[in-house]
Amino acid sequence: MELDSLDRKAADAFDGYIVRKDLVRQFSRQFPVPTYVVEFMLGRYCATTDEAEIQEGLAIVQRQLSERAVRAGNENLIQSIAREKGQARIIDIISARLDSRTDSYVAELPSLKLRDVRISAELVTAHQRMLTGGFYAEVTLGYDPTIAQEKSGRPFGVDGLRAIQLSQRDVLEKMAQARGKLSTPEWKDFLLRSIGLEPAQLSERNKDAVLLRMVPFVERNYNLVEIGPRGTGKSHLFQQVSPYAHLVSGGKATVARMFVNNANGQRGLVCQYDVVCFDEVSGISFDQKDGVNIMKGYMESGEFSRGKESIRADGSIVMVGNFDVDVEHQQRIGHLFQPLPPEMRDDTAFMDRIHCYLPGWDVPKLKPEIFTDHFGLVSDFLSECFTQLRNQSRLATLQNRLFFGGALSGRDINGVNKTISGLLKLIHPAQDAEVSDADLEWAVRLALEVRRRVKEQQKRIGAAEFRNTHFSYTLGAEGVEKFVSTPELQSQGGIGDEPLEAGQIWTLSPGGQDEHPGLFRIEVAEGPGGGVRVLNKPVQQAFQESIRCAEQNLYARAMQLVGDRDPRAHEFSVQLRGFDAARSGAKTGVASLIALCGALLRKSVRGGLIVVGEVTLGGTIEPVHNAVSLAEIASEKGAKSLLLPVSCRRQLFDLSDDMATRLDIEFYQDAKDALLKALAD
Repeated sequence: MELDSLDRKAADAFDGYIVRKDLVRQFSRQFPVPTYVVEFMLGRYCATTDEAEIQEGLAIVQRQLSERAVRAGNENLIQSIAREKGQARIIDIISARLDSRTDSYVAELPSLKLRDVRISAELVTAHQRMLTGGFYAEVTLGYDPTIAQEKSGRPFGVDGLRAIQLSQRDVLEKMAQARGKLSTPEWKDFLLRSIGLEPAQLSERNKDAVLLRMVPFVERNYNLVEIGPRGTGKSHLFQQVSPYAHLVSGGKATVARMFVNNANGQRGLVCQYDVVCFDEVSGISFDQKDGVNIMKGYMESGEFSRGKESIRADGSIVMVGNFDVDVEHQQRIGHLFQPLPPEMRDDTAFMDRIHCYLPGWDVPKLKPEIFTDHFGLVSDFLSECFTQLRNQSRLATLQNRLFFGGALSGRDINGVNKTISGLLKLIHPAQDAEVSDADLEWAVRLALEVRRRVKEQQKRIGAAEFRNTHFSYTLGAEGVEKFVSTPELQSQGGIGDEPLEAGQIWTLSPGGQDEHPGLFRIEVAEGPGGGVRVLNKPVQQAFQESIRCAEQNLYARAMQLVGDRDPRAHEFSVQLRGFDAARSGAKTGVASLIALCGALLRKSVRGGLIVVGEVTLGGTIEPVHNAVSLAEIASEKGAKSLLLPVSCRRQLFDLSDDMATRLDIEFYQDAKDALLKALAD
């Protein structure tokens, strides 16, 4: 492997905490243990860039894993070694249970097929995760021949136990300090390498989706759903990378195991692990009818009641599943929560508790070239940092910097805030780190998108309370309101119903003798200076005329249109984008005027709106003679509403009933009336 610049920077910043990820894959294929177990061993002996030291460490790791990892069929051999030598050291999952008959704890070592191994109460108390499914550990297995002679004796016992996880507590300070030596893009790439993926093989969209998978590890009580194609590694992160995550295979769960066992008061998975992941979400089922309701209550508040007491826990809930069809088809036939079990898939109250719907279709299938051969953080170091980050919050970063639009409910804001906080913790592990506007906006847009995806599915089910899904945000008190959409909902061939950025507007040119009508988008940006500048080269004469009329109307009627703002103190840059064969942009003065005003006022026009009409230098609105044709074109393009001069009203009596019901047609009297009706509320 040839070191690149990121390898060299990482080796300098994280000396002793990195490992070559191709070595990890080499061993994880050889031995029946998770990735983090292999990395725990490699982290001891191979956390260096010196090739000679790596080779020496590899030999030690090979020997120890060969001796201690229990292969199928070797269980009798290990038991024999324990008997002959008095002890044997193994690496295995260890779990425990209380045997009420003898009032003692017994451990289970599945690889050795031992179900009744003696273990002290002190060891169980120190490692309570043994009681909720178990964890991987280095176990010293003892054998007592005297006890073997007793009736129902248990000769095997756990003499020693070392959990396979980092014991140091200052790892987060080391990570935060080292993070300062890498830029944000480098740090994101290094995080991806740390979980075994090569960022050079991923698009920015792919990277964002994988980083979202990490948020439940650093954010308490975070609820995430990921549904997508098979083979994208959805459960890998939750099974292989961190000992603080637990994978519930097949979705089968009991209330006692998940929450609390009423018989003995033993706390369940959500109390013992940072993340509980349900694999194959379509199969989620509980042994009790109220299981889903208990989980729903827990996902809302982080509390659950069993018996007399109310118990708090901070384990995040993750549900992963597969699509049997593609996303576009799924949206045509239903909604994106369809793969969930019946008691969840149409329950809008359950959906409302989901903070993030991760687009699994944005993660590529895991092919050999997508795995990295470069250095990444040792998994136990990374997972220990993640679990410590759960004790922090980044919401203070948002104070007086971020303002949400009116479409977000209280639960929306809570979900978005948790996602933003988690993403910022991932890319800025230092609590006092200064977060740039670019990093904050990246996190905000991603958080709004994944929460809006939940809201869109609620709207599809038909609940009227979820109809407003136009999520928006403003950065800074003087910032521009920006809208965030979910890419899978955007129409490729039409205008959709998304509000555009301030200063942008859809318009139809009515055409003329030499040109058919055509769809255009006018985009205006304002800044310091003066005048209006058209960026198109060459400038179409007809559009130049419309812009000149719009500019003069803006200057002459500034008080009516934009209040106390002085348009002469701003420079406007205008671009005309055509979406049909038409190119002239003729008779688009009203839309041009609204775009200029929108840029100055920093307000967006309503989503899905097309504006038609021309304004003269004197402020008169010119008549439009082909209103019916324009209405039909607007409908074909996916518009939701059409704003026309009031003089077109009589022409539209000829509009078909079908077209009239599909398109909301409004009329305006003058330029001010058009502006007020076009701007979003």
